[in-house]
Amino acid sequence: MRSASVLLVTLFAALPYVAAHGYLKSVAIDGKTYEGNVPNNPTGDSPIRLIDDIDPVKGASNPNLSCGQNAQNAALVVPANPGSTVTFAWASGNGGNWPHNTGPMLTYMAACEGTTCDKFDASGAKWFKVDQVGKKSDGSTWVQQDIMNGGTYSMTLPENIVPGDYLIRHEIIALQLAVSMGGAEFYPSCTQVRVSGNGNGAPNATVSFPGAYSDSDPGIFDPNVYNPGSSYTFPGPAIAAFVIQGDNNAASNTSATASPSASASPSASSTTSISASASSATPSSTSAAGSSSCTGMDNGSQYRRRFTRVVRRRKMH
Repeated sequence: MRSASVLLVTLFAALPYVAAHGYLKSVAIDGKTYEGNVPNNPTGDSPIRLIDDIDPVKGASNPNLSCGQNAQNAALVVPANPGSTVTFAWASGNGGNWPHNTGPMLTYMAACEGTTCDKFDASGAKWFKVDQVGKKSDGSTWVQQDIMNGGTYSMTLPENIVPGDYLIRHEIIALQLAVSMGGAEFYPSCTQVRVSGNGNGAPNATVSFPGAYSDSDPGIFDPNVYNPGSSYTFPGPAIAAFVIQGDNNAASNTSATASPSASASPSASSTTSISASASSATPSSTSAAGSSSCTGMDNGSQYRRRFTRVVRRRKMH
């Protein structure tokens, strides 16, 4: 009897811990929803890379900062288009609402160079930022509060992006402990997509994870995070501008360019939105065929060379 009581006490004590962390539950692209798997408990194919723990990634130099805790390549690479609306639904470790309400949400992309995304090693990915959102217009409430309330977050893919396989790295940075150095909690996720279309825009700069952040960055170590009305500095690079191939002097920013030091804005991109309720569409089982300054920043020359070759091949055909 005593052993049973001890077990119950232990289980109840663990409940707040499980609910205090979370993961990306599903992603919807142009209204079609793809379910993820509960961490360390895969039950079906998904485009969302499986992580093995609901705990946050800690430390800006942690190798798991790319796609999450020991993330595994996903089975599916799902279709998307330039300008597609991508909606992210987060959950707590016990399947309830996301448990945090303080900190930004940022979205990056990386081309799966040399292979399809289901075979791509994200440790060498070259990431470019496409969206970021922090506080609402009142200067105090974070957009993340809406996720805690059961909402979803939506953003749009760049309008002129070159077709191909990409990882979409969407992350929440929880700052409730960020008043101390190293206290920030990172929740990165990676979704595998295949972008179609005939875009010819290459990102002007890329970063690496780890490498793009430092534990001392103002947007990661923030002693003023609980001060009403305090400004916020986004970590990492600015939202990428896209260089149009064939015109060395032209640059087209397919999502609104934002400075990393933007403050108290509901979104750094005019194309993002919050939904009041999580998406509940049936998950797809369709497999893909064939399947600003910061450390780690690279110039876009390798992208430009690669995308120029793509455009030239298209012209030959």
